[in-house]
Amino acid sequence: MNNEHLVIKPKKAKGEDGYKVFSIRIKEEIVAQIDEISLKTGHSRNELIGIFLEYALDKCVVEEEKD
Repeated sequence: MNNEHLVIKPKKAKGEDGYKVFSIRIKEEIVAQIDEISLKTGHSRNELIGIFLEYALDKCVVEEEKD
């Protein structure tokens, strides 16, 4: 009989994988556009939203208020 052990490591708790789950409220038209892109590209809605957010964050500039 083989004496090799089956090693089972503790599962990471939700949120410890570098991702955060939360809900958002957006217009139906935007969801329809995302779903259309999803069908064309094979990327999930979630993947696309992440891509769009990363792109927007890289291009975002916060304007300082002038007195």
